[in-house]
Amino acid sequence: MSDPPRADGQYRAVVIGSGMAGLFAALEASAMGPVLLITKAELHEGSTRHAQGGIAAAIGPDDSPEQHLADTIAAGAGLVDEAMARILVESAPRRIRDLERYGVSFDSDGSSRAFGREGAHRNARVLHARGDRTGAAITTALASQVASGRITVREHTLATAILLADGKTGGVVTLSENTGTERAFEAPAVILATGGAGAAFSHTTNPPVATGDGIALAFEAGAEVTDLEFYQFHPTAFRQEGAPPFLISEALRGEGAVLRDGDGQAFMPRYHPLADLAPRDIVARAMVSEMRAAGSDHVWLDCTALNGVDPIERFPGIAAFCGERGIDLRRDPVPVAPAAHYLMGGVRTDEWGRTTVPGLYACGESAATGVHGANRLASNSLLETVVFAKRSVEHIASGTGGAMAPMPDSTPFVPSGGAPREHAGVQRLLWEHAGIERTGEGLRAGLEAVRSWPTTEVEPSREGHERRWLAVLAELLLSAALTREESRGAHFRTDFPERDDARWARRQVFHRAG
Repeated sequence: MSDPPRADGQYRAVVIGSGMAGLFAALEASAMGPVLLITKAELHEGSTRHAQGGIAAAIGPDDSPEQHLADTIAAGAGLVDEAMARILVESAPRRIRDLERYGVSFDSDGSSRAFGREGAHRNARVLHARGDRTGAAITTALASQVASGRITVREHTLATAILLADGKTGGVVTLSENTGTERAFEAPAVILATGGAGAAFSHTTNPPVATGDGIALAFEAGAEVTDLEFYQFHPTAFRQEGAPPFLISEALRGEGAVLRDGDGQAFMPRYHPLADLAPRDIVARAMVSEMRAAGSDHVWLDCTALNGVDPIERFPGIAAFCGERGIDLRRDPVPVAPAAHYLMGGVRTDEWGRTTVPGLYACGESAATGVHGANRLASNSLLETVVFAKRSVEHIASGTGGAMAPMPDSTPFVPSGGAPREHAGVQRLLWEHAGIERTGEGLRAGLEAVRSWPTTEVEPSREGHERRWLAVLAELLLSAALTREESRGAHFRTDFPERDDARWARRQVFHRAG
């Protein structure tokens, strides 16, 4: 693109993305002055809407932030930033109250909130709303508040670049999907809340909008990115020929559902003391092992004997989806297999959501706060969005400015500049070469393929920009995974199957050279 278009309107802050992080950030920021929220789809779209499990918060009578912190650190495989994780767990009660203030109604078991248990949590501390429709309930409540008129909303509008002036954020350049018009909007602060990049894999629980936009935008603007090799694969996604991808919540296993092989045998006790509630990376790899041995593309989730819970009442969304495909949760097992679910990495941020570019903030899945380490604890993601969206807005309101300090050992990186002709090119490549199990040979082959893609001018369309962003993300992810010669959390190398704390108890950080 040549010179950016003339600036059209000035705002106190621009928020990019309309998942939980973006909606919450926009609402909190609206008290400061005019706020613009940009979303490339409709206001209700995003990964949050599809979230089933819930939001983790140690607010029950027999729980504590210290226990929640310990579980978070244990799941993160040695890379959790303890100071950031402490902020996460200690902020939970206040952020839950904020959500309730915005109209979110969490499920109760009568006189008190109802808590569910999920993998690697020692306690039942996961709040739900409308059973397994937590994400949809939260999105509906927040979007209703955003649409009330306090916030300027531009749907079907793609942010294509961060405006910079003297090294500081000055706003965004956008492209209207409906008209093809480019516009610039000025603001001294931009909050990236664009979600993850599950659409980079052929099997994913994410919606098609999850193409890593904010990570690529921040990287192009000079911000550091980190932890991109750590992509979490959710163990239980529905797998049936012709069926769309669909998450089968971990909360089912929290209520007693059991993974079984084709002979009906429960196999997880052979892999981990927590059996079906082991950390997600362990469950996903165990499933791959069982599927490989059986020559099958799935295993079975048995929900027929839960802990005194009717699966159809407790999980109405999952029950309806399965019912449409002839599966009754009360009597039939569900075919499941792992799928790309959550990116632990992203734009490197500090405790206030700041990036290494002044005025540029990130929160939610597009940010890498360090709270998840190498493997996210179940249901910490929704909590992270509101905790660090709130802190980003608080920092903007303070007028303190500045940016987080760059990492001294950040690696300069120049993308090859190519892009595939279609999304599926990235999806097939990453699933094959950077999936649940990785090898140096496969990662090198993936990088070679990425670097062979033709270099062309980015098409002035949503698809054109998304393909370019996915290509940048793929090259960074493959490079980080190839360099990390160990296995840790969600990153598993069959040629380096052991964890190596002597060399790799650290994060990999990249910045765009020049």
